[in-house]
Amino acid sequence: MKTADKPLTRALKGKALKHPPIWLMRQAGRYLPEYREVRARAGSFLDLCYNPALATEVTLQPIRRFGFDAAILFSDILVVADALGQSVAFEEGRGPVLEPLQTGKDLAKLKLDRFHDRLAPVYETLDRIKAALPAETALIGFAGAPWTVASYMIEGGSSRDFAKVKGWMHGQITEFAALIDLLVEATSQYLIRQVEAGAEVLQLFDSWAGALSHPDMRQFSLAPLRKIVANVRAKHPNVPIILFPRAVGAGYLDFAVEKFAQGLSLDPGVPLEWARDHLQSQTCLQGNLDPQLLVIGGRSMNAGVARILHRLGKGPFIFNLGHGIVPETPPEHVAELVKLVREGAG
Repeated sequence: MKTADKPLTRALKGKALKHPPIWLMRQAGRYLPEYREVRARAGSFLDLCYNPALATEVTLQPIRRFGFDAAILFSDILVVADALGQSVAFEEGRGPVLEPLQTGKDLAKLKLDRFHDRLAPVYETLDRIKAALPAETALIGFAGAPWTVASYMIEGGSSRDFAKVKGWMHGQITEFAALIDLLVEATSQYLIRQVEAGAEVLQLFDSWAGALSHPDMRQFSLAPLRKIVANVRAKHPNVPIILFPRAVGAGYLDFAVEKFAQGLSLDPGVPLEWARDHLQSQTCLQGNLDPQLLVIGGRSMNAGVARILHRLGKGPFIFNLGHGIVPETPPEHVAELVKLVREGAG
């Protein structure tokens, strides 16, 4: 099957399908017992990301179990920081822990010299996934947006107030601009290599875009993403790209009207009628079921699915969550969700 004939890529070309394609962010993850078994023998989380055989296996697990319309590469947005030379680890119960950037001297240590050598296992994973996928299933590659990755690199992990990264943004202006430029270049190269390894669609995650004011969002989220898309398109003009600037509210309109990507993924807080009336005529929308409704299941999930399909299902649309699956999610609820979307809810 040609890439253009797959349900996901048809939606991203602006086609309204009778039953929208469905995949879920973090669909390969801890809610699946088969994932937990592989994770237990992989070593560290980064070891799993850099092990092509195991990363391929966990990518394929939800495809075998649920028959999603797309597989997304199993990896993490912080492999870019790791490949640039920053110390990155993942601690159980805490998440990512990085040696934080504090000065321009720390920034100067980051290099592109061995970037692709470090990421070679990721490219091999994509090649393996592509060979194993059903013909109708699209393969999604991804990366983190510069603002979000920079936030982790400067904060040293997750943050509630983003005080350190905003200190750089407004106080160490030259250094922060240099970091964003480096991440634009690294991320562009990374995504280009992903396409060459088999990715048919790309998604850029700007998970912390909602922490920015509107002017800062345009400067440090939207503008770098536009540059990355342009760089990728210079090499691969036909690859569809989805943006996920999570929690930017009315700022979603800024991304939609600029039309530099084919898809826009929505968080659960976006009003469906507003999205339909102001965004969907500009781009294919993706989303935006609250992940907790997938945990709860039953009537609450069914009603949420029906609302989304009723309001967004008549235009170009991909069904997804408003963020990633949480570990507490019962797999049987995921199976029911796929059935509802495929057969129509409500």
